[in-house]
Amino acid sequence: KNAVGVWWPAVKAPAKSKDGKSQNMAKAEVVVWFHGGMSSGNCQKGLVAGDDFAKLYPNVIVVSASACRTDHWATEKMMAAVDAALDSVAARRGSPVQDVSLVGVSDGALGAIVYSAQGKRRVKDRLLASSFGKILGDAPAVANAGPKMRDGRWRFLQGGNDRLFPSAQSKPWIEGFCKEVRADCMLRFDPAGEHDWSYWREKHLDWVREAVRAKK
Repeated sequence: KNAVGVWWPAVKAPAKSKDGKSQNMAKAEVVVWFHGGMSSGNCQKGLVAGDDFAKLYPNVIVVSASACRTDHWATEKMMAAVDAALDSVAARRGSPVQDVSLVGVSDGALGAIVYSAQGKRRVKDRLLASSFGKILGDAPAVANAGPKMRDGRWRFLQGGNDRLFPSAQSKPWIEGFCKEVRADCMLRFDPAGEHDWSYWREKHLDWVREAVRAKK
């Protein structure tokens, strides 16, 4: 079974309801982290993948599923796994998860796009870093994959020094997607930008914070 990691906010006493559940946990925003490297043989990546993001947003519940070679992000099985993990979070905190924000890095961005079209929850904010949506098809077709694509916001971070996805191909696709999706959609392009998440966290944390507006 593909592993799922969940990072919970620290409980702030004495904010407890009558049944002993933490009120701040029941109201905490939920972010789904879609890791990169989905074609590796490691089906346990999700257990640790969301840790770095969770440190940036300590008051948020971060859910990180695991994709791998046999079960990559753009499959119904993985979308169902994400929603099952969110169902589990809802049960544990005693409060439904009605909407989520999504963060996808590298080919994890494919998961964020597919969940936007097929997932059960409404999506608020999206951050897609170093992505290559062309893998899913032409920009107009992907942007019009379903009415839920128009919910919430889209933020793309893309770099001119991306070692995996050349900006000459990735940038026009994102621009075409934003034109077609009929939602709040923006590309933030850094000509010196690199592929790895660490680059965006270290050089453009303000862009990350603007993309995912959950409480820090």
